[in-house]
Amino acid sequence: MLRIFNTLSRKKEGFKPLRKNQVGLYTCGPTVYNYAHIGNLRTYIFEDVLQRTLEYNGYQVKRVMNITDVGHLTSDADTGEDKIEKEAQLERKSVWEIAEFYTKAFLRDIKNLNIKIPELLIPATKTVPDQIKIIKRLLTSRFAYETSKAIYFEVSKFKNYTKLSRQPLTEKIVAAREEVIADPEKKGAADFVLWFKLVDRFKNHIMRWPSPWGDGFPGWHIECSAISTKYLGQPFDVHTGGVDHISVHHTNEIAQSEAAFSKSLARYWMHGEFLTINQGRMGKSLGNFITLQDLQKMGYNPLAYRYLVLNSHYRSHLDFSLESLKSAENAYHGLKNNLAAFKNCEAKIKDSSADKTAKKAIKLFQKKFSEAINDDLNTAKALASVHELLNQSNSIKAGGKLNGRIAKEVYKAIMNLDKILGLKLAEMPKIPSKIIGLTKKRELYRVRKQFIQADALRKEIETLGYSIEDTPQGPLVLPKSV
Repeated sequence: MLRIFNTLSRKKEGFKPLRKNQVGLYTCGPTVYNYAHIGNLRTYIFEDVLQRTLEYNGYQVKRVMNITDVGHLTSDADTGEDKIEKEAQLERKSVWEIAEFYTKAFLRDIKNLNIKIPELLIPATKTVPDQIKIIKRLLTSRFAYETSKAIYFEVSKFKNYTKLSRQPLTEKIVAAREEVIADPEKKGAADFVLWFKLVDRFKNHIMRWPSPWGDGFPGWHIECSAISTKYLGQPFDVHTGGVDHISVHHTNEIAQSEAAFSKSLARYWMHGEFLTINQGRMGKSLGNFITLQDLQKMGYNPLAYRYLVLNSHYRSHLDFSLESLKSAENAYHGLKNNLAAFKNCEAKIKDSSADKTAKKAIKLFQKKFSEAINDDLNTAKALASVHELLNQSNSIKAGGKLNGRIAKEVYKAIMNLDKILGLKLAEMPKIPSKIIGLTKKRELYRVRKQFIQADALRKEIETLGYSIEDTPQGPLVLPKSV
């Protein structure tokens, strides 16, 4: 049974969906004013593994993700400038061009990381009427109020406002002082904006829509409530995001959604931990962020980064360095090389004892992998079971060689569970016929113990841009850049 850590209860819980065999999954998406950095992408990898694990367990997953293309200010609260408008000014482009460009960049990144594109990818700007409907409900039920500058949610009227964050409200009030100064009509320091009016600092805001309170634009938090309720209903099963969303964004989502509809928003809340760099937080505002494109320009395979991420638990801190990425890439390529050798092993050896041992090892691997991934997505332990099976299989030999039949069964078992890991372990680069011919010729020299000639061919192969590795299953050749 799948067990996941629920931030709301602060404990692992057995997963039970609201509807049999169907799961409603909402994953908070990017604010498209800049490239997603690799810390952001770590969260999207965790959410992808969650979806794959749910599907592995037989559930049909309806996944929804928002694209924030309006309303997110330079503070996660209600202070500062609109992030997209600010970037548009810097790049001398329209806000629509900025949103479109960085949405495409985000989709390119998740494709390169083999992250499944959510079934529904909804820009906030496409659901403004839905957001206005919820704000109307909150005003009618008096959970919201109007000032000359905005529509606010009144936090003091919502009981147990900090049930997700467990953060004392006094701390939030201290953090909100700047906004109290900006709008003295606010009733409470922790009250948050549902709708901004086009006055004062926002009088020239480019993105604007008509509303019962005059032209304006929505606050950041209301979009997720509108999108999740519209496409998944309320309540739905699982809501995810980064840990930075717990204290503000998700806390506000819960308050406005549950106040509007008198129902819980989501049953399970899951959050991915920070990726750090030099033991400090990585962030765009800090100017120390790294993008996936940066890694690609350095020659790294995006899936090597995915491998690095999977080697840690999504709820644990992961400190990034190029050294750790290089180690992960070497391990990832080594794993693929080993699997390619298993796939291509043709040795036909009859050994019933070895067959029984191999079948037992495969069965144990499947059990270990399943237990690990169903234990709150323990990808590190699941990956370890893959390496363990390969090591055991290499030791199950007859006549000094691995049986091709055993090798292919091992390969098949691992490929089946790569559907969860998403590492594309079956993909190998196409090798030119000339390189294959040289490899076969070199192998003949090795068999004849003509090692000087064999070494000369190795050097020739390397000069042509390929490396060759001698494995127990035979020679394996790959492009040097892989």
